[in-house]
Amino acid sequence: MLTSNGYVLDERTDRLGSLAETPETERHDREALWERLRAQGYLLLRQQLPRDQVLAFRDFYFSALAGTGLLDDRTHPSEGIAGTGPSDTATYRQVLFDEIVPSREYQEFCTSPAIGGWFRWLLDADVHLHRRKILRHTRPGENGIGTATQAHYDLVYLREGTDRVLSMWIPLGDCPTTLGGLTYLEGTHHAVMAAEREGRLKRPAASITADLPSLADEYDSRWLVADYGIGDVMVHSAHLIHAALDNVDAGGRMRLSTDIRYQRISEPIDWRWQEHWHDRDGL
Repeated sequence: MLTSNGYVLDERTDRLGSLAETPETERHDREALWERLRAQGYLLLRQQLPRDQVLAFRDFYFSALAGTGLLDDRTHPSEGIAGTGPSDTATYRQVLFDEIVPSREYQEFCTSPAIGGWFRWLLDADVHLHRRKILRHTRPGENGIGTATQAHYDLVYLREGTDRVLSMWIPLGDCPTTLGGLTYLEGTHHAVMAAEREGRLKRPAASITADLPSLADEYDSRWLVADYGIGDVMVHSAHLIHAALDNVDAGGRMRLSTDIRYQRISEPIDWRWQEHWHDRDGL
């Protein structure tokens, strides 16, 4: 049973399906990737990143937060096992926003050849990485409204720049559906693009809903899911509706992920996204 913010996803075949992996034969074919991206609104790229690179950054993140009570101190920080007692929220926020987010390690991870170099190749141009890069961990057992990312599409948060910005969501560790990975509402980028183009859908910078089953009914579409492995990434259009599943991991593991955004440097850039991420930055 899959849930998001406590809502149980409809498992009928016309409401739930699997994400399509990008076949190896297309991985080095730029035109084939663009054709797939335009058709699907996303690319699921298996083992796009070196395993050691992902694990090293995961270790950096969780080790920096050791001692805040966030983690079970009986385990190694890189395991990401949630602590069971109270956490020091003030210290956690200070470490996250003052040390981890602006760190050289985070910047180098997001501009590495498998990420920054790949975007330069795909976009066939000089590229711009938005400075506002988001890191999230979700604890197991939290399933009320607001605990998982609600349904939205990224353009509502990026209206001051190009609508051709691309997002990359990176699970920083193995992420089966039980750990709360992203899910995508199949084909919705076509409807959203049409409505945006015609001026019928000027949505505010806010989520659409936490009720994923009802949204699937509204669009007569399927939520697509996958088990993600270390090194896998999702690249998606700013128009594709997506959300996160609840973390129901029985072993107490937290889901850790980052989402970043690249675009051609020659296209309009949303100036609001050019400062380091903070959860009180109003975006």
